[in-house]
Amino acid sequence: MSATSPVRYPDASSPATMTKRAWWLVALNFLIPGSAQLLAGSRRLGRFGVVATFVLWGIVVVALLLLWLWPVVPYTLISNTIALTVAQVLFAAYAVLWVVLTLDTLRMVRLVKTWPAARGFIAGLSIVGLVAGAGIAGYGAVVAGSARSAISAIFDSGEYAPPIDGRYNILLLGGDAGPDRTGLRPDSISVASVDATTGATVMIGVPRNLELARFSEGSPLYGPFPDGYDCGDDCLISYLYTYGEEHPELYPDAEEQGSNPGIEAMRDAVEGVLGLTLQYYVLIDMQGFSDLIDALGGITLDVPQRTPLAAAIPGSKPFAWVEAGEQHLDGFTAQWYARSRYESTDYARMSRQRDVQEAILRQFTPANILVKFQAVAAAGTQVVKTDIPSVMLGLFADLATKSRKLPLTRLELVPDEFDPLFPDFEKISAAIAAAFAASTPTPEP
Repeated sequence: MSATSPVRYPDASSPATMTKRAWWLVALNFLIPGSAQLLAGSRRLGRFGVVATFVLWGIVVVALLLLWLWPVVPYTLISNTIALTVAQVLFAAYAVLWVVLTLDTLRMVRLVKTWPAARGFIAGLSIVGLVAGAGIAGYGAVVAGSARSAISAIFDSGEYAPPIDGRYNILLLGGDAGPDRTGLRPDSISVASVDATTGATVMIGVPRNLELARFSEGSPLYGPFPDGYDCGDDCLISYLYTYGEEHPELYPDAEEQGSNPGIEAMRDAVEGVLGLTLQYYVLIDMQGFSDLIDALGGITLDVPQRTPLAAAIPGSKPFAWVEAGEQHLDGFTAQWYARSRYESTDYARMSRQRDVQEAILRQFTPANILVKFQAVAAAGTQVVKTDIPSVMLGLFADLATKSRKLPLTRLELVPDEFDPLFPDFEKISAAIAAAFAASTPTPEP
């Protein structure tokens, strides 16, 4: 830049020259932060700003390429608390840098030397650029901080675990600690079995009233129930959660491993019924999961028939109805749709609960989570408990993205095909094997 440069050494007595220069400087600060300083201000500050801008752009470009070519890498990074801490610091630092560069640009513009009619527009454009740049960077810092806090609060700090027989099997429990119950009791029991390569998912529904649940010889429950959970009348599988809580000595290490005796009792029982090893569990508090649905913006369901919403109390009447067809439900309505007992069988209720679970999983898209992350994270820490280690989140996010492109295979172990009172475990194992085979994507020719 020569000593006679009209940008660095303008004719301050010419409003036309100063106005034109002001527009250029403000536009350059918005497009390439730091470039205005290189041309008309502190070159040291300008070089720092331009380098920081190009580094940020480079990180974004690399992240987008990885998301397209190798998505598990960015998913892993954004679920790592150390990486999130670094991201939070960098976003916050860039937001501060943008504020400094914008204020310095306004100083260099020298508004009092521009045309009076243009001063408001020049200042307005600078403020818009300031809010846009610093606001986006600041929001990135807030999201990174919220993600780090949520991951630390919800997920375990365990190590990576390989799949078993090519699959990850996750126990999903809908805990219902209602006012009419003593303690928590799983109201919804299912297993999500995910192919570790394709993401193809089979959702297996286990009736909460299934009896005679069996246990392997290595289970702490095999001793008291070697012939299955037979304790007299109504020995339902869901009651084993309470049994485990009442006998914590059976699972003395459960709390240290991010679980509790009730969950471990349920895990052992479901493993025995299905003949699968369940690497992880997810427990969702049905009392509060409406907040999670609201945080996601509601869910969309294809309701098979008009459904009344009411409690199973003698003399109660529906306070609302969910009409047949495609319906978008808020958290309160979705919760009642999943839990309503009015003129309904347990098996119909199971099916509705599975529909809601599937809809929630479908709503967990990267774009949806990014836009609503703070609300989702806040709700998640209140209603979700799991022993999934944070190191597995990147892999599971990648598998979830793959699974959304495939149909979900559902297997409900309910009458008339299956008898929950006297379960045929060989028949259940055969049905699971058939479901796995059916869910495998057909190779393209």
